[in-house]
Amino acid sequence: MEASELEKQGRWSGRNPDKDVLRKKIWAKLEQTNVNVGPAWSRIPNFVGADAAAKRLSELKIWKDARIVKCNPDPPQIPVRLRALYDGKLLYAPVPELVKGYPFVILDPEKLAKDGVQFELAATSQGFVEHGQPVNFEDMRPMDIAVVGCVGVTRNGGRTGKGGGFADLELGIFRELRTVNANTPIVTTVHSSQVVENDQIVMLEYDSVLNWIFTEKETIETNSPYPQPTGVAWDLVQTDQLEDIPFLKALKNDLLSKQTK
Repeated sequence: MEASELEKQGRWSGRNPDKDVLRKKIWAKLEQTNVNVGPAWSRIPNFVGADAAAKRLSELKIWKDARIVKCNPDPPQIPVRLRALYDGKLLYAPVPELVKGYPFVILDPEKLAKDGVQFELAATSQGFVEHGQPVNFEDMRPMDIAVVGCVGVTRNGGRTGKGGGFADLELGIFRELRTVNANTPIVTTVHSSQVVENDQIVMLEYDSVLNWIFTEKETIETNSPYPQPTGVAWDLVQTDQLEDIPFLKALKNDLLSKQTK
């Protein structure tokens, strides 16, 4: 189905014009080469080979050693979430666009199996919101690996999402709460055509950096020169995010009050 003009402009366009241009090029290329699976525009795009990219991730020691995995809610990472459940890992997944009164759910494969919930259902965004247990940021346990969705990536660890800022906001909160630290691997799975030249993505102070990239063709360790943020750049959080994400204002006030004590 043809993307609407709003989708082609990008739902969150205007916050970073350079990244807007790059995202549009990548979305268009995915469609032109017929490697997108379903709609590509204005979202983290699903792609042919997403299962192969997830398999590459699952072969690494950082995955095998991980007990708790955080993964974004988007379709291309369904194979990642599915592998986490089949590998017996606890899985944190965010409510898409953080629109509910709680930010995340936790999926316990033992509980799902006991309740007769198929992992293939629980790995979808609709399934994990229905069958996962709601959890607040403050109640989440330290994560062994964090998987983020990307539209474009670079070999030196640069990334851009769909423009909404959700991944960087989540990771910033995790860092402030110490559930993600400097040694927590930040990884993604993307199509090889989403890997662009290093100079095409300029990283800003609040942008989280990728440690590993997995495509259908290769495994990339970035050894990134960029520093990771240490928390949330609250002064850069968009006004619409504070208004549209139900719990964000209260969380901001709580975290900032703790910093002043």
